[in-house]
Amino acid sequence: MIPIYLNPAATRIALVGRGRLTVRRLAWLREGGAKPDVWSDAPSIDLAAASPELSPRLPKQTDIEGYHAIWIADLEQEAATLAQWARAAGVLVNVEDVIPLCDFHTPAVVRRGQLTLTAGTGGASPAVARAARERLEEAFPKVWGDALVEIAEARAVLRSDGAAFETLVADARARLAHHGLV
Repeated sequence: MIPIYLNPAATRIALVGRGRLTVRRLAWLREGGAKPDVWSDAPSIDLAAASPELSPRLPKQTDIEGYHAIWIADLEQEAATLAQWARAAGVLVNVEDVIPLCDFHTPAVVRRGQLTLTAGTGGASPAVARAARERLEEAFPKVWGDALVEIAEARAVLRSDGAAFETLVADARARLAHHGLV
């Protein structure tokens, strides 16, 4: 696996599904700053409430071509066709819990402000990824997010003053130590 972080402001994302897993994935994408286009031909009540602007059908092959990444959940027979269309168009695809149809896997995530920590198993065991996420939540309390804001502001000032890379690193480490984080 090659972990990457997608910039939702520069990435066109779609979510296709019908029910509980789709609602969960929509919340996960939104927590990451994404505003995915949502497609559903038979949305659950919860999905319709969570995404009133959804397109009331499954996407056609020509619809898929405009995306960079697509998440698919709660679909049985249609998932394979949608994944095939995505791959043909060069679009990355994830079909929830169907490893052979996935170009990428969705990790368990801990967010501390702009600090994003993930745990993934390449689809081998979501339960293991969840357990790892719970450990990360304990190991990285919310103060990490506050410290990052301070460090980023100090880094911007140091960079504008022409500070060397080593100075930036030393300052960040000192600030982390001040917060008791290292």
